Amino acid sequence: MKPLITLLYKQTHTPLWPMLPLGLHISSVRLSNPSLINAGILPSLEDLLFYTVAEGQEKIPAHKFLTALKATGLRTGDPRLKECMETLKETLKNTTDGVTLDRHLFKKCVQSNIVLLTQAFRKKFVIPDFQSFTSHIDELYESAKNLSGGQVADYIPQLAKFSPDLWAVSLCTVDGQRHTVGDTKVPFCLQSCVKPLKYAVAVHDYSTEYVHSFIGKEPSGLRFNKLFLNDDDKPHNPMVNAGAIVCTSLIKQGAGNAEKFDYVMNFLKKMAGNEYVGFSNATFQSERESGDRNFAIGYYLKEKKCFPEGTDMTSVLDFYFQLCSIEVTCESASVMAATLANGGICPITGERVLSPEAVRNTLSLMHSCGMYDFSGQFAFHVGLPAKSGVAGGILLVVPNVMGIMCWSPPLDKLGNSVRGIQFCLDLVELFNFHNYDNLRHFAKKHDPRREGGDQRLHSFGPMDYESLQQELALKAPLWKKVSPTESHQDSSTTVVYRMDKVAE
Repeated sequence: MKPLITLLYKQTHTPLWPMLPLGLHISSVRLSNPSLINAGILPSLEDLLFYTVAEGQEKIPAHKFLTALKATGLRTGDPRLKECMETLKETLKNTTDGVTLDRHLFKKCVQSNIVLLTQAFRKKFVIPDFQSFTSHIDELYESAKNLSGGQVADYIPQLAKFSPDLWAVSLCTVDGQRHTVGDTKVPFCLQSCVKPLKYAVAVHDYSTEYVHSFIGKEPSGLRFNKLFLNDDDKPHNPMVNAGAIVCTSLIKQGAGNAEKFDYVMNFLKKMAGNEYVGFSNATFQSERESGDRNFAIGYYLKEKKCFPEGTDMTSVLDFYFQLCSIEVTCESASVMAATLANGGICPITGERVLSPEAVRNTLSLMHSCGMYDFSGQFAFHVGLPAKSGVAGGILLVVPNVMGIMCWSPPLDKLGNSVRGIQFCLDLVELFNFHNYDNLRHFAKKHDPRREGGDQRLHSFGPMDYESLQQELALKAPLWKKVSPTESHQDSSTTVVYRMDKVAE
């Protein structure tokens, strides 16, 4: 009986499944021929995952699996892995040593989340070599950390109290890979970073046509808090104060402010995958007490009949100040940005939060109007949708790839975070994330999506087992574990499987 296909796994080399021939997709084999796996003829995905992590051992320590999992970018606290982690915890309680798992127990733990885990360990996520990518992110973080320019916003005491040394970067990919560096768990207020989010809620609830019957789409070319309207007596766009105030008036019309606030908070929590979203009452009170310019804008908008009929302008301004005072951390805000990058579906919960229309429009306006009077420069040099706020945050979206939140309180003269701007510039200098970096004949930068990005476009469909079988002229394949000596491999590092032809 001659071996026709031999699959090898070496401790220091490639995991088992990428070595499958002819592009065979393990999950497709499983789906199209479940009877073969159930009969023990083919190894299951759970088996392959165990052999990949075990590296030739009969048992694996749980911490080894968790360490390997974190290397893919997934967190053990990922909501999608809840059942797996709970089962693992309970299973370890019943083992003799409370540490190791044999193949049977391992399969029991991972079976509920095997599709996600298979994607992770086969490097099928959007950033396949996540550890290499995040090492570059850490370098960019350290480079920006050395900057010392800028001033912390001080028009209210709650902003002025933040240390100028605070600096944090968090990212979340569209597959839920996470990385954080710096002061990422410190809460801060969204301030103007909430403007694109509430605009997205308004478009999601109504429509593009309805929202833009009240607000324009053009950059204003003026300071964000100017008392100025376009030729149609509308605010220029939703990213300046006048437009954001009108946008606030469109949300949940007819309801009281308490109900409106809960409604938006619920949206934001869903966008953040139920991670931290809070509220700073002190900031809200201070914003209201020092909000003369915004009250002036509000009365000007009221005079020009910019609000829906029956709007209580002072109530709208209260709601506007409340939304500016919503707190996030870098970590939770990166998931919000990733929800925008993922077309409105939260990567870590899989829940659709916003319509594709709302996301597309939001990203378009962030790209053209999101960075105050630096918007044109930012679009030119960085080429990505972003929104900044006076608390020092920059919400950055790499569409179809990831969301990033940078936060550092010192601001430049245009109101943008000094370190955040530098990080964004350095990011697109290193990676081909700029909107126009991928034009034909363009100078190539590093593409962290290359392996995963290309393969994600392929559809393996029903190829699958029958096509491979036909191509190899097999009739009844069998996966069999053989000794390393039989396969002429180094016995100290190899686990060998062989597909043999079974006699007719």
